[in-house]
Amino acid sequence: QVQLVESGGGLVQPGGSLRLSCAASGFTFSTSAMNWYRQVPGKQREFVAAITSVGGDSVAADPVKGRFTISRDNAKNTVYLQMNNLKPEDTAVYYCNAPRFNAWGQGTQVNVSS
Repeated sequence: QVQLVESGGGLVQPGGSLRLSCAASGFTFSTSAMNWYRQVPGKQREFVAAITSVGGDSVAADPVKGRFTISRDNAKNTVYLQMNNLKPEDTAVYYCNAPRFNAWGQGTQVNVSS
């Protein structure tokens, strides 16, 4: 079955960086677009970034544009989210999503605090 497993979250100071990973299995990863979302308790899940199946095109939400970069390695069935210049408002649970299958990972917590 489709499985997405996120990793790489943690506690980081403002201005710091983290790289999230999402390992995919159970489907043909190389033909699937992938997304990252995030959610803060009490708020709706928020789109962060998306990438096409071959990685030629990507888009990021305005709040993270210029700071976050989505990428993928189809040989490793993994999608990444490089997060730079982190801000306290980036604190959230980050989720990987395979939209074709409406599949979600379990999430990884990112805390940005001094």
